[in-house]
Amino acid sequence: MTDSKYFTTTKKGEIFELKAELNSDKKEKKKEAVKKVIASMTVGKDVSALFPDVVNCMQTDNLELKKLVYLYLMNYAKSQPDMAIMAVNTFVKDCEDPNPLIRALAVRTMGCIRVDKITEYLCEPLRKCLKDEDPYVRKTAAVCVAKLHDINAQLVEDQGFLDTLKDLISDSNPMVVANAVAALSEIAESHPNSNLLDLNPQSINKLLTALNECTEWGQIFILDCLANYTPRDDRESQSICERVTPRLSHANSAVVLSAVKVLMKFMEMLPKDLDYYGTLLKKLAPPLVTLLSAEPELQYVALRNINLIVQKRPEILKHEMKVFFVKYNDPIYVKLEKLDIMIRLASQANIAQVLAELKEYATEVDVDFVRKAVRAIGRCAIKVEQSAERCVSTLLDLIQTKVNYVVQEAIVVIKDIFRKYPNKYESVIATLCENLDSLDEPEARAAMIWIVGEYAERIDNADELLESFLEGFHDESTQVQLQLLTAIVKLFLKKPTETQELVQQVLSLATQDSDNPDLRDRGYIYWRLLSTDPVAAKEVVLAEKPLISEETDLIEPTLLDELICHIGTLASVYHKPPSAFVEGSRGVQHKRLPPRTGSGESTESPEGAQSAGTAVPEAVPAVIPSQGDLLGDLLNLDLGPPTTGVTPAPTSAMQMGAMDLLGGGLDSLLGGDIGGSPAVSHFFFLVIYNFPFFYGGSVFLFSPYLQVWLPAMKAKGLEIAGTFSRRAGVIHMELSLTNKAMSVMTDFAIQFNRNSFGLAPAGPLQVLTPLSPNQTIEVSLPLSTVGPVMKMEPLNNLQVAVKNNIDVFYFSCQYPISILFVEDGKMERQVFLATWKDIPNENEAQFHIKDCHLNSDAASSKLQSNNIFTIAKRTVDSQDMLYQSIKLTNGIWVLGELRLQAGNSNYTLSLKCRAPEVSQYVFQCYETVLKN
Repeated sequence: MTDSKYFTTTKKGEIFELKAELNSDKKEKKKEAVKKVIASMTVGKDVSALFPDVVNCMQTDNLELKKLVYLYLMNYAKSQPDMAIMAVNTFVKDCEDPNPLIRALAVRTMGCIRVDKITEYLCEPLRKCLKDEDPYVRKTAAVCVAKLHDINAQLVEDQGFLDTLKDLISDSNPMVVANAVAALSEIAESHPNSNLLDLNPQSINKLLTALNECTEWGQIFILDCLANYTPRDDRESQSICERVTPRLSHANSAVVLSAVKVLMKFMEMLPKDLDYYGTLLKKLAPPLVTLLSAEPELQYVALRNINLIVQKRPEILKHEMKVFFVKYNDPIYVKLEKLDIMIRLASQANIAQVLAELKEYATEVDVDFVRKAVRAIGRCAIKVEQSAERCVSTLLDLIQTKVNYVVQEAIVVIKDIFRKYPNKYESVIATLCENLDSLDEPEARAAMIWIVGEYAERIDNADELLESFLEGFHDESTQVQLQLLTAIVKLFLKKPTETQELVQQVLSLATQDSDNPDLRDRGYIYWRLLSTDPVAAKEVVLAEKPLISEETDLIEPTLLDELICHIGTLASVYHKPPSAFVEGSRGVQHKRLPPRTGSGESTESPEGAQSAGTAVPEAVPAVIPSQGDLLGDLLNLDLGPPTTGVTPAPTSAMQMGAMDLLGGGLDSLLGGDIGGSPAVSHFFFLVIYNFPFFYGGSVFLFSPYLQVWLPAMKAKGLEIAGTFSRRAGVIHMELSLTNKAMSVMTDFAIQFNRNSFGLAPAGPLQVLTPLSPNQTIEVSLPLSTVGPVMKMEPLNNLQVAVKNNIDVFYFSCQYPISILFVEDGKMERQVFLATWKDIPNENEAQFHIKDCHLNSDAASSKLQSNNIFTIAKRTVDSQDMLYQSIKLTNGIWVLGELRLQAGNSNYTLSLKCRAPEVSQYVFQCYETVLKN
């Protein structure tokens, strides 16, 4: 009878019976009882009450019984740590057993029992096993070191086990070498900067020798380790490739992929004109093709990896197109992946063959596959220009089949072909318009609307076609609504007299009847463009569009290089770096391909820049003003305007030809205490930092939300709302003036009081027409930063006077200090390092940003769009450190170190500045940017 009988009993009182059997004098009865206990444990029953009785069974010579008891111990030791210590003596004794299997079993089990109290007893037996005469025991002990390091890293380091593990790389037995490499790799992965695997040509030679003799999984460990090594030159790289190449013919697909990874990485260092380079390319193709004859699941993994390889080096498989042709019995996931690779390998030489296949696929019964095949025809047209006409003809044939989903996909790809080859294939538009009524998918409807709008002048009834879509506007998807809005505006600009009602109707639907902010914003932009400057609207909306690129779905090059370093792992199947799907600290170390021979590589951190032999110059460029300059001095209360190389022209309204609104200035009128007076309202202002607009080729930050700075009841009916923006390097005060009085307002002028950063109007307040009752005018006032300076409290306080024909009105507001961050604020690495050291430590301020969920790349990108520039990035113990610089308009530099850790939403920010008063305001900018 088989062991399945142990899983069938579910009677009551079983625990007591088992207890009695475990304490029986008969060995066979004991063994049967332990088997029953293990069976109960396996099906989820709690048999922890039998812990002392099972542990007593350890004292036996029977290997099978010992294995069962050890299995029980591993499962329950964590819940019964005090009882588990009872077993320690037996473990220690078993580690000295004459039978190597028992010695290995004891040390393996002790490594699997994750109880702190036991680990200290494990050290001596483990030390003996690491130097055991039997290789089986040594290889087991090597893996045990990695497990122990996971429980107590400090203990492993103190006991010198890591050094012993490094010595095992020189072991005479290849399996011991493989396990030592596996253990060190595991430890190094959780401590990326520990430099445990200090590989050199001698150790590499030992690994390559062991590679030929160890088991397949041992080969994978060694190959993965080799992939982390960077050869000194192309000769060493070629030597390693020659010794790894035989692994390509291994029966295990994992070994093959690991070998491919090593070769792909080391090929980077080989000159392309080298004969061996061409030979290696030819050798890589057959093993990859062979992987496609395995079962479907393995085929899929192989195809995902081949997809990466083809993107990096298409020449490897350029003659193997036929192996990627789809078979009738391939699962859908294999079919779709093969199709993707076919497109990547398509070229002028094989395009006829590929198109014939794709046309065949478009008649299949699998809807998803047919859709992908039709899209593939379009991608071929875009990739291989000579085939475009044949592809369009094939797509028209497919449209004639009148199969709904085929027609819709064909229209989507024809839209892309029009973008790639303008004014070439527009003769097919009539055929497309015939199928308008059959379109029910958003993407197809949006594509057809784009075609009608783009070629409205060639379609006689374009207005009728678009009007038919407009009838169910609110039922359409956002994609269709946005496309319809743009298409009707294009139509209006091409045929203004015939379509005025249509454009008014769509603008009204988009702005007044829609809840979608994207649609509403686009509607308002078009409305204002059309109402203020139709010529500019024509230039913007009907501008010549750039041709679309050949391969829009290629993986970004730096990510592709990283994924090539992860061939044969989950990362190569997901096409994502490990940091995107591995939780915690493991697996987040970024790998990259070695530089090509002769190419230079920049250092990764400011420290690296210095250690790489670049001495910090004795006289550091004066990138940071000394304490006596600029803000350092300006923050003293009684200073006048700053003196610079060029004497600034007199600012304020006097220069602009307007009267001095204030006579002696704001402080003389209001007792000089607006900044701190509780009687004056301070309006706080929030910029939506992650809302970039593009203006004249530059990014600028703009808040659509205005703050009311001066209520109408305090200003005889004049309400002033406003915000600040920086665009094209110029600061603007965006004002909205509303007349809530009964009389007309005219003769507007504006003046600022002295402030911390010398902000002043750069021109007059342009209110060109009288402001009628209930009317609102929006004005953008450019500001300069060369006005008179005086320290304000708070630092970013701005006191303003506005005059009109009725009176002079005063208010104060606060600007975000980010509007002072200039575009040339990226400091050189060496200068950054020298400056950071030069600024006194007492000037360093530390802040905490809580509840932020961005990775370092996303955070860096967001901050850079706000002129906070990342100089370098380091990763230490799974913590990313971004070194950043900011330059203010008055020349003051702020240096920052932002620390982020994967899985932790709290960031630490350290700021250093010659004028530490600024740091608090810069921190507020960081917080707003990263949280919004």
